[in-house]
Amino acid sequence: MSHASDRALIDRFLEMMTAEVGAAANTVAAYRSDLTLASQALEGGLSDANADALAKLASGWSALSRSTVGRKSASLRRFFAFLADEGHRADDPGKALPRPGTARTLPKILSHADVDRLFAAIAERATRDPLDPNDLRLSALFELLYGSGLRATELVSLPRNAVHPDRPFLILRGKGGRERLVPISDRARAAVAVWRTHVATDRLWLFPSGKGHLSRIRLYQLVKAIAAEAGIPPTASARMCCVTPSPRICSRAVRICEHCNRCSATPISPPRRSTRTSIRAASSNSSTRATRWRICRRVDAGAPAP
Repeated sequence: MSHASDRALIDRFLEMMTAEVGAAANTVAAYRSDLTLASQALEGGLSDANADALAKLASGWSALSRSTVGRKSASLRRFFAFLADEGHRADDPGKALPRPGTARTLPKILSHADVDRLFAAIAERATRDPLDPNDLRLSALFELLYGSGLRATELVSLPRNAVHPDRPFLILRGKGGRERLVPISDRARAAVAVWRTHVATDRLWLFPSGKGHLSRIRLYQLVKAIAAEAGIPPTASARMCCVTPSPRICSRAVRICEHCNRCSATPISPPRRSTRTSIRAASSNSSTRATRWRICRRVDAGAPAP
């Protein structure tokens, strides 16, 4: 097939991913990039590629990380499965693609002192005269990033009135169209209330920027800047999920686990379990600090986390 044929089938595949699977915009963009690059490497013959051609294509990924190879392989396998299901080809050559294992590492965290230094730097900015509204925005961003389970994209794309002063949680629709409950701390809601007075009522987003909302890259830059201002070495803060926004693990839950020493056995389950515990507590109007104290008290006493 030609490049035009590949493009048409890729577009139909991505339409299916959006309409039927509910894939997020970033996921669709990643699929498009992987499939387009593969089509270019095969000179427009991706849709007709056989197992040998795919094996040769994958051999050129040797310099890439395992996670990147895994993502590319997954994109192509799903594409060929779509072609087979839709009757565009009789076979599915996706089995020829590699399936590299992914490394699971412990989350990197900041100490209590480092986190306190971050918030102290933000509080110092709030005492400046005249007050810069951008410092109020930074305070709201950090309180939400630390005191909730929001992903970076979800944080920067919050609607202007998403956070209610009398409701300690949000209901968000995330990846795959699934809804989840996200706890919002009292401090975060208070910081948002102050910042929102500086956001025009006709703006759609809580953190507007230009014609849209603040980008994830800009959020990363703001976090890195305040970390440097707080005296946290770049070599350390670059790895820390409390400083670098993590799409997978809530920084607040990680701090709970770091305090309780619960993360040493399994890298992913404890933070998620702590997040679920925090969500249940938030939905029953428990405060963030009291929730953290109760979880730590039960673990220190040898009882399992709820």
